[in-house]
Amino acid sequence: MPRADVSRGIQLEYEVFGDAGAPTLVLVMGFAAQMILWHVDFCRQLAERGFRVVRFDNRDVGLSTKLSGTPDFMQAMTGNRSAAIYALEDMADDVSGLIEALGVPAVHLVGASMGGFIVQETAIRHPQQVLSLASIMSSTGDRTVGAPRPEVVSVFLMPPPTTRDDAIARGLTLWRTIGSPGFPFDEEAIRARAAAAWDRNHDPAGIARQAAALFTQRDRTADLGRLKVPAVVIHGIDDPLVTLSGGQATAKAIPGARLVTIPGMGHDLPVPAWPTILDAIVDNTRRAGA
Repeated sequence: MPRADVSRGIQLEYEVFGDAGAPTLVLVMGFAAQMILWHVDFCRQLAERGFRVVRFDNRDVGLSTKLSGTPDFMQAMTGNRSAAIYALEDMADDVSGLIEALGVPAVHLVGASMGGFIVQETAIRHPQQVLSLASIMSSTGDRTVGAPRPEVVSVFLMPPPTTRDDAIARGLTLWRTIGSPGFPFDEEAIRARAAAAWDRNHDPAGIARQAAALFTQRDRTADLGRLKVPAVVIHGIDDPLVTLSGGQATAKAIPGARLVTIPGMGHDLPVPAWPTILDAIVDNTRRAGA
């Protein structure tokens, strides 16, 4: 797979699906998640709808550049931005650099979870590079909305896995806790996904740096109110990690944004919900064309 030099020594590993001459759509994944969490078939279905689809590893996960340093978690959890090694704004600048490396002036952006935070920051900081914006199971950075349900917090406090089997077991626990209660639980697929992520790369130090950036994110509400880009906000009604109020606040903050809620969907992308999600993304890109 290719790697793009995006900024200040950061290289991002990425993969492309679809026709090189089609409009480019960039998928941004969330906290601790490699690009393979965007399922190949999800990417292909978007490509079949007329896009050059790009998925990539954010800094500090997968095969992209790993940084150094240990954040001060106690301070980071209070929102002290100096405690983090880098900020979500830096990750948004990475996306901007990737767009430049792809050789196009602007793209359609789709972000899930922390990826939603990143694409929001990208649209704020680099509006000329964003044709449309889709924010999935995300929020605005305002700590009064989207707060996780108490039962999911303990899952994220578990120590990082040290073996492949541990990683698979942790993946099953995680997705049983934050996944979609209204859709079938595909244990075989989750086992395979956790194993593939472990085999491809596992770096707890990098994930810790991403976590600090997440904890210290700013409230983007006011800046989102100045966006002039077609936006759709997609959120599971039953999301226990970023609860529905986060998506509602995001849609309220962005002028003209459309809110699409999916009953039974949690903090994942269940295959039976793909048609609704894909339709919402594609319909929003058409607003950009109009």
